Amino acid sequence: MLNYIIRRLLIGLVTLLGITFVTFLTIESAPGDIVELMLWERPDATEADRERLRKSLGLDKPMVVRYGLWVRKLVTFDFGESIKTGEPVTTMIRRHIWPTASVGIISLALAFLLSIPIGLYSAVRQGGFFDRIMSTSLYMLYSVPSYIIGMVLILYLGVKLDWFPIQGMYSDNYEELSFFGKFADQAHHYVLITICFTAGSLAYYSRFVRQNLLEVVQQDFIRTARAKGLSEFRVIIHHAFRNTLIPFVSLLGLTLPFILSGSVILEHMFGWPGIGWLYMESVMSRDVNAIMGLNFMTAALVLVCTLLADLAYGLVDPRISHD
Repeated sequence: MLNYIIRRLLIGLVTLLGITFVTFLTIESAPGDIVELMLWERPDATEADRERLRKSLGLDKPMVVRYGLWVRKLVTFDFGESIKTGEPVTTMIRRHIWPTASVGIISLALAFLLSIPIGLYSAVRQGGFFDRIMSTSLYMLYSVPSYIIGMVLILYLGVKLDWFPIQGMYSDNYEELSFFGKFADQAHHYVLITICFTAGSLAYYSRFVRQNLLEVVQQDFIRTARAKGLSEFRVIIHHAFRNTLIPFVSLLGLTLPFILSGSVILEHMFGWPGIGWLYMESVMSRDVNAIMGLNFMTAALVLVCTLLADLAYGLVDPRISHD
């Protein structure tokens, strides 16, 4: 087990370096000049001013040298300072990660808790009224992009009916509220964006559980369990469902990093100050250090969550060994 973990971590380290280099090369190859973007409000800026700013930002050095300096800082988990604001990138990420992580965790928990019973019941009642209704509804839900759902919710529940706020995490008078008032205010702001985050995952997870369970119940060991006189509940829950958990754990391991890394479109639609919002702002201003830090964080989350999902296989199925 330990050798497997060490081997995966070393492979992941090489992969991360490759991802960061490709990201850095892509940013450098993109059209436009960050110095010109920073000086666009100063039409009187001279060429000397441009060169002075370029040198202060370290942009006068060759690309390979700048990448090497960035990697050297990365060893101490220092992503450098934001070119746009001068603030440490790690501080920016810490400030924006909770809004995204909180919505992501809530939506993942909701999708997990709802999709499993829906998928199980649909599989057990295959072809029945509930299965047909849920299959149609879930296909429709999955086919609609989350930002379209967000637009509909904003228009009807936010604007026309004025039931929920449509911008930000807090109301303007948040600091004046009591403890329970603050909790209710935040919960009110979370509703619409959480629905948007949950909708697509719920549809996909439900269909995923249903399809895998239908495949498992056709296996020989399920027929054997039924022949022994076990109740249908025990056959489905203790035998069939456990075998569907292996691909389900893998699916969760792959989707969790992307949920925690935020949604650029949704967070901008709702004015949500999360990682997706920060990423869009960084790209628009060509903030190289911020983009590199955010990409590194997302890539590291993918690799770590994938490793954890692989290790979790052993808990779900004792037959799987990583020795």
